[in-house]
Amino acid sequence: MLDIRAIRENPTDIKTRLQNRGGDHWQLIDEVLACDETRRLAETAKQQLQSDRKRISKEIGALKAKGQDTSDIEAQVRAINDQIATLDTGAETATARQLDLLLNIPNLPHEACPIGADETANPVVREWGKKPDITEPKDHVELATALGLINWDDAIRIAGSGFAVYRGRGARLERALLNFLLDTQTANGYEEVNVPHLVKRECMEGTGQLPKFEDDMYGTEPAESDGRNSLFLAPTAEVPVTNLYRDTILAEADLPVRMVAYTPCFRREAGSAGRDNKGIIRMHQFDKVELVQLVHPDQGCEVLEQLTGHAESILRKLGLHYRVIELCTGDVGQSSAKTYDIEVWAPGQGKYLEVSSCSWFTDYQARRMKLRFKDAEGKNRFPHTLNGSGTALPRLYVALLEQCQQADGSIRIPEALVPYLGAETIGL
Repeated sequence: MLDIRAIRENPTDIKTRLQNRGGDHWQLIDEVLACDETRRLAETAKQQLQSDRKRISKEIGALKAKGQDTSDIEAQVRAINDQIATLDTGAETATARQLDLLLNIPNLPHEACPIGADETANPVVREWGKKPDITEPKDHVELATALGLINWDDAIRIAGSGFAVYRGRGARLERALLNFLLDTQTANGYEEVNVPHLVKRECMEGTGQLPKFEDDMYGTEPAESDGRNSLFLAPTAEVPVTNLYRDTILAEADLPVRMVAYTPCFRREAGSAGRDNKGIIRMHQFDKVELVQLVHPDQGCEVLEQLTGHAESILRKLGLHYRVIELCTGDVGQSSAKTYDIEVWAPGQGKYLEVSSCSWFTDYQARRMKLRFKDAEGKNRFPHTLNGSGTALPRLYVALLEQCQQADGSIRIPEALVPYLGAETIGL
């Protein structure tokens, strides 16, 4: 959530940076300021009325002590009370509207974020490794089916399209990858946490999934009186892990906080029909290991580079060719100020697949969650939050099968993963 004081002090700059994102959110800034002015004027008027009421009440006491009639002046107090109640109602309405607006306005793109309208303006920051030389590469669906690793028909009978059943060596490979990911990131300095897979509405609002992306989420509780769900299946571990510190005041010495968690993730993927839906590239349920950091505001930019490196370390250990993309202003996510996407090469698809998105949210999420820390001067401040996939399992699985496929249809297991799987190859 944006800082209302920053909006008051420099609305023109705020609008310009929001315009760089595209869309019309910048047009909400004037209404935010109007709500803010209404609330502040109401508070000033209320304070004056309270002062008048206090003064008049003293006069009533003095008149009664003299035995004089106070009915007229008591009527003034009642009128003042009615005016205060009216002001309170108006201020509450303005405050609620302002909060609703702020929850819907995205974060400001960082000044260094490349300006562009969409993903076509995303620059490649770096590449690692080389594309494997494979003649007529097979895709992961053909490979997994031939090796009996994944069964989509089973999943359709159980849950419908958009799901997969990993079987035998396929399930063992996924479990091996999960353990490898967690071990790698704990070695990188993250505390492993195991969190609930259900999250409250306020947690989804805290990290920015709501209200914008509600159609993509699985609500599990009956709708509230206002028609909204109150409990959701977690769309990513970012939500429960970051919210471990919601409505909390940390000591400055507690920072940085580094956490890693594995969770299944649940998304309706509304509006994604026809987009990368082959095999396990885009699913309603998938596994992911997530990295989360809470840091001092002075360290946010530096930590983004560090966290991205931690996500990249997975692909380097596995020897998988990938590239890093920086998202432009028109493509960066709702809550993010600056984002790097890590895209791994999938030869069977003939393209790169996003396997990790590493984002710096500045204090946007912390404000929404009321997450603060007390600095050396005893002042409460908002830390910066960051997260990144470390990594998403399905697309990593896809890349591993497709980059490590052999001419005979078997899969060569990267050396770093062999101890976890207990095998050097998966063969026919």
